[in-house]
Amino acid sequence: MFKDKILLITGGTGSFGTAVLNRFLDTDHFSEIRIFSRDEKKQDDMRNFYKCDKIKFFIGDVRDYSSIEYASRDVDYIFHAAALKQVPSCEFFPMQAVQTNIIGTQNVIRAAADNNVKKVICLSTDKAAYPINAMGISKAMMEKVAVSEARNLKDTVVCLTRYGNVMASRGSVIPLFLSQIEKNEALTITDPTMTRFLMSLEEAVDLVLFAFEHGRPGDLFVNKAPAATIGDLAQAIKELKGVNNNIKIIGTRHGEKLYETLCTREEMLKAEDMGAFYRIPSDNRDLNYAKYFSEGNEIQNQIEDYNSHNTKREDVEGVKALLRKLDLFK
Repeated sequence: MFKDKILLITGGTGSFGTAVLNRFLDTDHFSEIRIFSRDEKKQDDMRNFYKCDKIKFFIGDVRDYSSIEYASRDVDYIFHAAALKQVPSCEFFPMQAVQTNIIGTQNVIRAAADNNVKKVICLSTDKAAYPINAMGISKAMMEKVAVSEARNLKDTVVCLTRYGNVMASRGSVIPLFLSQIEKNEALTITDPTMTRFLMSLEEAVDLVLFAFEHGRPGDLFVNKAPAATIGDLAQAIKELKGVNNNIKIIGTRHGEKLYETLCTREEMLKAEDMGAFYRIPSDNRDLNYAKYFSEGNEIQNQIEDYNSHNTKREDVEGVKALLRKLDLFK
């Protein structure tokens, strides 16, 4: 489905954009891959690193409709990864999160529709499920906007993927632990019983490709993944590195959850099990208000959400086996 097609990646200089680029660069998939972002320094670094005519670079911002509309011309598929993702940044500047994560996503989808793009995959996050911080709230609204836009489009399919923390991604806890080990410092842990999904960057790309292949308008796809406690993760890293650094408990930080939720209880009620993934079809309620106020579902309270506390739990040895697959531990 991708042969001789053009792919546009918004936020293409980030971890996900780079992983998607690496997946396709040496294949006959896509005749052209466009990298769209506002950071010319990262684009220049990427240009010098790859030195590949297949990659085209577009400077712009998803907040600026004209720039994303121009970049979308003649494009077949869009992978929308541009976002403000740091919880503290969004907490201090929530309107910036609104501008990028919500309005920016609407700009991408409408530019895609105006240019007859076949399919758009929007990246979301576990923080959008039962959100408690500005970043999660903005991503939850982004999902609502994407589903709403998807209802009204004839030629462009819009889907969503939702993922948890990606192991060893920029700004995550694994690089932090490795840096602290290198400096012979104590490993700082918020709460050793806190659980997180263990998902690799490759698995995150697989999720996006699955959505490209199987997604219907408004679908949300979630990757099934094991989880572990932060305490076991720290212990696994110490054992792999052969060190015995002290552990320092710093307490749960503002806007942080004890566990991640990838599918809410309400979503699990209609989720379709597709093996390694869940498909949550879009909310197809129309403007009939009775479906919101007077029609209920008796079994809803019997369903559990899908979270890092009730998924498969890896022990220290299991975590070590997963970490050995990462480049940082090879």
